[in-house]
Amino acid sequence: MSDDNGTPDTPAGPQGSPDPASLTGPRPEPLRFFGTTWLHHDNGYAARRVGVAAGSLAAAAASCLVLRFAYDGLRIADVGGFVTFLMVAMSAICSALAFRHTWDGFTRRPDPERQASLRPLLTIGFVGSLLAYSVRSLIEAPGEKLHREEYETARERHEKRLTRRSGNPSRKRRRS
Repeated sequence: MSDDNGTPDTPAGPQGSPDPASLTGPRPEPLRFFGTTWLHHDNGYAARRVGVAAGSLAAAAASCLVLRFAYDGLRIADVGGFVTFLMVAMSAICSALAFRHTWDGFTRRPDPERQASLRPLLTIGFVGSLLAYSVRSLIEAPGEKLHREEYETARERHEKRLTRRSGNPSRKRRRS
């Protein structure tokens, strides 16, 4: 059933959201910038993907500008070619590793211990993470595939639990 404005008739909880007690089964986990629109690709999902891709690409470009200022600072300070080379190589390698780590994080849950040990490297290679986020946004919402697989698995387990019981247990014959 629905009322005049087309919204479903469900008991409302705080702030107009459906009452959690009235819903059964697992709920989709919200994604950053997308909420739960990734599930049915509704409520501006495509526009959000384009916006996230453009925003992260713009942030990556601005980050490259900041790195350029750092490079110019080293050149002005005349620290030498070796230090300048180390800075450029470190930024490039860390960005490539951060891209790969971020990209892999969209398809499987990262190990918290490994994540903590890689935090300095990911901080240095932030441009790679931004680029991975931008490219992934062109394909799907970043993390959508992982969340969809987990959600489908949870739904299947929930359905199995609901259909496992058959009949009235009080009518069941007891073995002597």
